[in-house]
Amino acid sequence: MCGRYSITTPVEAMRALFDFSGPGLNLRPRYNAAPTQALPVVRQRDADGGGDRELVLLHWGLVPSWAKDIKIASRLINARAETAAEKPSFRSAMRHRRCLVPADGFYEWKTIDGRKQPFRVSRPDGGPFAFAGLWESWHPDRDDRLESFTILTTAASAALADIHPRMPVILPSAAYAAWLDPDAQTAALGNFLIAYEGDLDATPVSTAVNNVRNDSPACFETAESAPQLI
Repeated sequence: MCGRYSITTPVEAMRALFDFSGPGLNLRPRYNAAPTQALPVVRQRDADGGGDRELVLLHWGLVPSWAKDIKIASRLINARAETAAEKPSFRSAMRHRRCLVPADGFYEWKTIDGRKQPFRVSRPDGGPFAFAGLWESWHPDRDDRLESFTILTTAASAALADIHPRMPVILPSAAYAAWLDPDAQTAALGNFLIAYEGDLDATPVSTAVNNVRNDSPACFETAESAPQLI
């Protein structure tokens, strides 16, 4: 699963990687991004696949178009990659509304000696990457609209499985265009929905990240007393 992550990369550095156009959002570094918050995603500007990519803020926790209210979002922060194409909550978005979720790290918790130790997982160089995401638009009435997203997860890589059995799907940059193409067949995208094969570091970090109100560099501080698993 993925319940917290970080995105501290400057907008212009994200633009270079994700190739979106238009004015950049005025984003502050997010050291402890959490569900229900408005967070940046990259998507096709036009639903028919034409036009450029855009960087937009969407609500983390997907609200399907048929939902009666927003409460369902708290249960749909993640979607299992193995079943998203069939689940009523995700299948329409899986076919037509895929997005990239920029990140430069994510958190998982492992129980050690009876307590939960957070680990931050990131690239060795600290650079940004993209989770595979889905987005949806919810219209409770004509005057209101909520756009939201979810992050796809898959079985953890062998390197991370000792911390948590699931991990977010991290897309290789070569897959970005195909993933965002609304005309791409779902079956053709299955090869991307696997555990990341590149190098990742998992570092035990401060329990400051446990509290969503803590959103500062303190969340990245190494927990010196915790064991290094990787």
